[in-house]
Amino acid sequence: MLLVCRFTVLEPDVADFTARAERALELLIARPGCLRGLLSRSMDEADRWVLTVEFESVVAYRRALSPFDVREHVVPLLSEAQVDEPAAYEPVLVASGGAVARQVSLLAQDAGTVRLGEASGPSATPR
Repeated sequence: MLLVCRFTVLEPDVADFTARAERALELLIARPGCLRGLLSRSMDEADRWVLTVEFESVVAYRRALSPFDVREHVVPLLSEAQVDEPAAYEPVLVASGGAVARQVSLLAQDAGTVRLGEASGPSATPR
């Protein structure tokens, strides 16, 4: 699972923002199932930033956000992200070691058509 959060940070706030993001990454990467995280700055627009964090699964992501220190430091930072685009993504194709592998979707085949409490299990076929 990939978490992608976009931020607009003006120059006077950059040092504070990067310090907070560093603390957030330290807390998240210490959690089981958190694979890696990156804070990146746009090369085209200096006020645009993106925080990406990769987790083994949705379960690992949800569990990583549970501890008190994460809720105290990470959740407030994430709440400042731009909300005009989705933030959580599941991998479809993964390339490593010279090969590309298709991943099985964790979303149920009827995920977009059922109401809360009516969902079935994960899809057996890749999307």
